[in-house]
Amino acid sequence: MESEQVNITIGKRIRDLRLELGLTQQELADRTELTKGYISQLERGQVAPSIVTLMDLIECLGTTASEFFAEHDEQIVFHKENFFEKLDENGNSIQWIVPAAQKNEMEPLLVEIKPHQSLPIDKPHVGEEFGFLISGRLKLHLGEKVYTVKSGESFYYEARTSHWIENPGSVSAKLIWVSSPPMF
Repeated sequence: MESEQVNITIGKRIRDLRLELGLTQQELADRTELTKGYISQLERGQVAPSIVTLMDLIECLGTTASEFFAEHDEQIVFHKENFFEKLDENGNSIQWIVPAAQKNEMEPLLVEIKPHQSLPIDKPHVGEEFGFLISGRLKLHLGEKVYTVKSGESFYYEARTSHWIENPGSVSAKLIWVSSPPMF
């Protein structure tokens, strides 16, 4: 039974790589000097390739054995217990809602700013920032300009000037803030 699962896993991985490359079963068969029927059976986990055949397939699919057998189960959904929260001395909260996002192209945060508080000034840097205000009201400072952001509104800017956000209201402001590249 366990060998059947291995065959299914190998077959699925071959199929996924073939489709990523935009190859038909016949095209892969031609490249590997196998038959289309064998490729079909292999992808469905009905046959087990020899090591030589598997290595040939891996090479024809443009990958290496180590990449082919690497675990590809990256986490897609993150739960509240996965979040990391930092509270400042004023009770403002920044939650990293995608753990280890600094390795990604962007970093989403859940931010809560207490009434009459602000976050520290962020110096100019390369990148872009986006925010969506879930509740409350904010003042967005971009250099010398100040923008009012209301609940249900979003903002987007290139971070070429000093910038920060403040909550001038009497209730907490809660927003999703996404930086690219990650800053925290």
